[in-house]
Amino acid sequence: MSLDPTPVPDSPFRSEPSARDQVPQFVLPLVVRIERAEPPARTDALETAARAVLVMLDDARSVGDGEWAQVMRDWQDARIRKVVRRARGAEWRRTETLPGISVTGKSAEVRVFPPVPLDGWPKELAKLQVSGTDLDDPRPPAAAEPGTPVLWLNPDVEMSAGKAMAQAGHGAQLAWWELSDEERGAWRDAGFPLSVRTADPVRWRELVGSGLPLVRDAGFTEIAPGSCTVVAEHPALR
Repeated sequence: MSLDPTPVPDSPFRSEPSARDQVPQFVLPLVVRIERAEPPARTDALETAARAVLVMLDDARSVGDGEWAQVMRDWQDARIRKVVRRARGAEWRRTETLPGISVTGKSAEVRVFPPVPLDGWPKELAKLQVSGTDLDDPRPPAAAEPGTPVLWLNPDVEMSAGKAMAQAGHGAQLAWWELSDEERGAWRDAGFPLSVRTADPVRWRELVGSGLPLVRDAGFTEIAPGSCTVVAEHPALR
């Protein structure tokens, strides 16, 4: 498992105790639609989840005096937790009755909701399963288009599709925080294009030491605390 030995500033994704642990904790719920007959491709699900996080961060209701702005601030003041659950059929239709935003990819549909307290999930979401998000790509994804932001996955860390979707969302969020208002606007106007790809081991080591936004997971589920999972490579950050 690749770990970055270089000290970095306090991160909302790191497992070390910090002031972020002393405030109320929230989670950003994401629901991926997985129908039995036509499940989405894994890479498309990861990319759609990352875009959903960006759309939520950029939404007018999430900033300023928007109706979701306070809970978004509370969530970002604490650990930036994201949980991905799955839904199909009537379950999916029920999620559409709750305030949130649906984002569609080539084959994937993901709905993202305003943050909720760790123990305060709406019943329509609380009953959905976290497990069962194992997805496959029908064929290896093509190389990322030049100039497109890429969220690079650690080749040494195995994750379920749901876990990887959350990690891709983390990477997109870290990149968003690093951009200027002008750079954010350009990304938004382009439709938040991005790719999620697994780096080869040599490339991964280069990325970890590059100074680009790096996700270190808190280790709540699936993987060890402090594991480096994603590097966000946005052209504006090079």
